[in-house]
Amino acid sequence: MVSISASICGELYELSGESSPTCECNNDLDEVIIDRNHPGYRTVFSGSWLLGSDIPSIIANLVPRFPGISPGYNSMLLKKHGDYRELGWDIIALVSAWPRAKVEYRLADATAIKEVTANRARFPKPVHRYGMVSFFGGNIVVSEGDEWKMYRKIAAPSFSERNIKLAWDEACRVMLDLFENVWGNQEEMALDNCVDMTMPVNKRFLFICMAGFGQQYGWKDEGSVSQGHTMSFKEALDIVSTDVFLKIIVPKWASSLTRRIRRAITAYDELELYMLDMIHERKSSGKQTDRHDLFNSLLDANEEVLEGEAKLSDRELLGNIFMFLLAGHETTAHTLCFALGLLACYPEEQDLLYQEVKNSATPDELPVSKEESSLCLCRALYETLRLFPPVPGIPKYSAEDTTLTTTKESGESKTISIPAGVDITIDCIGLHHNPRYWSDPDTFRPARFLEKDWPRDAFMSFSGGPRACIGRRFFESESVAMLVMLVSRYRIEVIEEPRHGSETLEQRNERVLSCKLGLTLTPVRVPLVFRRRDGQ
Repeated sequence: MVSISASICGELYELSGESSPTCECNNDLDEVIIDRNHPGYRTVFSGSWLLGSDIPSIIANLVPRFPGISPGYNSMLLKKHGDYRELGWDIIALVSAWPRAKVEYRLADATAIKEVTANRARFPKPVHRYGMVSFFGGNIVVSEGDEWKMYRKIAAPSFSERNIKLAWDEACRVMLDLFENVWGNQEEMALDNCVDMTMPVNKRFLFICMAGFGQQYGWKDEGSVSQGHTMSFKEALDIVSTDVFLKIIVPKWASSLTRRIRRAITAYDELELYMLDMIHERKSSGKQTDRHDLFNSLLDANEEVLEGEAKLSDRELLGNIFMFLLAGHETTAHTLCFALGLLACYPEEQDLLYQEVKNSATPDELPVSKEESSLCLCRALYETLRLFPPVPGIPKYSAEDTTLTTTKESGESKTISIPAGVDITIDCIGLHHNPRYWSDPDTFRPARFLEKDWPRDAFMSFSGGPRACIGRRFFESESVAMLVMLVSRYRIEVIEEPRHGSETLEQRNERVLSCKLGLTLTPVRVPLVFRRRDGQ
């Protein structure tokens, strides 16, 4: 065992690239005790992907991968399962010195991950690391314990079968509106970046506000600036989600230094005003008992005491509205973009899905329901989420001294001591590329989800355990509906660009599907052309 304190940086550098140890520590203490026997990495910077408001940590996370210095903030994205394969275990230790001496365990072992997600008391969520999504108030994402239970209880009725069906119908309506009023009669639509289409589809009120908040908006309303505002709702939400880091790292005295910073600060103010407008409009229209959407549920909780529980404060009301808006537009938009890019890169899979979609369509070419189309499209959606999980790493920490056991494919196992206070990251990308669970894990193969014994415990795109995504079926319904509408009417292809004429098919697919870390996993540039199918 060795002790690392103020002189940790030099020792970490010397030991870079070597097998790093199981670490027994309390991350609030100055001293870290290391057992050299467990593999991992020792570096100066932590490189942990997080949403926190800790400025030194954010700076550390900007440091690229460099041996002995940083594993890289995007190491999970770049290495996938590579670190685990090279180090020999599906749990690895990352020990770092700055901004404070700490240890983190990364998990790509499905059994250990199931234990972590199933035991919320032993492995709670480090809510302090989610400062970026708590500016407007407490919400379901940045809460734990009784507070989280209250938020979930309020939101759960909104994700009923009725509203899931409503999401499907509204997603179809939105896509028809796109085809008729935006794309019109054009035989093909070329998009330099497909996210420029998927973001407007998902970002604002198009169907989120109908199925989730009781509003209806069409494409022509997309950029309109409401009275009393200086930017549209869409623009404000776009800027907030894109420049969320500026809200943390830019001090108040520097808030007017550049146009981008000024726009970011204004966007936050404008988004808050829009949410307040929504609240005022719904309250002034009177309570309508036939509405069971999320917005009504949140308002009721703000106005009434729920079965002896404290009512939702005004800030909590704003915080939860913001969180559901952000989750609705970012996750679906990026996932849909990745799905379309994958179908373009794998035309044989697209052809198979098209035939199955046609077999489930009605005479007017509209999909009947999610259930009748889900066999083909849901598996394509799940395979997209396996390759591109919206949240690459799910943070937890140990609330008490405990252990986790990891097992190799050979059957050799090892029990690792996890002291109280140690950070744990569920590495979704590493897990989803683990060949122990997924054959040929780097390949887009939707049919794997048709197998009865597909490894459900090794699929974490919706998290797991009690804190699994509350809106999972809502998200599935809207996403599959959009895919059905697009695949049934258009053939999706990658735009051929002369400057990339010499690249191989593998290089092209890697370029088209390249991504980066943001609030969620974000496509860089997905250039696609949508060609109208015969008879459409």
